[in-house]
Amino acid sequence: MGDVHEALKNLVERLHEAARDNLESIILYGSAARGDFHHAHSDLNVLCILRSLRAPELARVSTAVKWWTTAQHQPAPLFFGAEELRQAADVFAIELLDMQQNHRVLYGSDTIAGITVPMNLHRLQVDHELRTVLLKLRQHFLRDAANQQELGAVLAKSFSSALTLLRHALIAFQEQPPSAPGEIFARVAALTGASASAFEAVQRLRETKSLDRDAVLPVYDGCLAALEKVIAALDHLLPKRQWQRAAKNSS
Repeated sequence: MGDVHEALKNLVERLHEAARDNLESIILYGSAARGDFHHAHSDLNVLCILRSLRAPELARVSTAVKWWTTAQHQPAPLFFGAEELRQAADVFAIELLDMQQNHRVLYGSDTIAGITVPMNLHRLQVDHELRTVLLKLRQHFLRDAANQQELGAVLAKSFSSALTLLRHALIAFQEQPPSAPGEIFARVAALTGASASAFEAVQRLRETKSLDRDAVLPVYDGCLAALEKVIAALDHLLPKRQWQRAAKNSS
């Protein structure tokens, strides 16, 4: 991982040289902060906190960002103000919880650690994101029902985001999620009635990058059914009473 450390060190130097006193902190999050970074599949995820985010200040760091995205082939850092990030905890609850659990300060202060994430809104975001994944999978199937290779690719691509959401579903159930995917699937299955083997089949597809033509449809169908079970369990065990419509008074 030596080249990763060198790339991050170079990014910090470039951003600091460009932003100077406007730079409050630079934070690494994601797989590199967790320690499971893989050169072939992982990105270097970086959060930058600036004191001012006006166009002239953003222009000063744009050259460093362009170098990071083109020469290093990494996603552009996220840029926030410190107070803006705190106020965004209600809409980025999943992301901020993940950042708080696994992050490393590369420069300046730790602006993530002290943020309070509203867990009732975290539960709402988990519900929203799970339903979005389910809807997208249905739409892909409707468009490519006859293209088994494309459906397999869609399932493989969806695995990472689905795994994250299953982990956060456990958090919504007030559990500490395990780290291994298989253990996450098993615990989700125990709580929701969803098939752990359905998620395991998608994981195997992603890892092997191949699937027998006749197996694509049952794996796809199993994934859809399992996601439906998780969503239904969230609604049943963690009802959104505060969002239910009030009954009309009878006249």
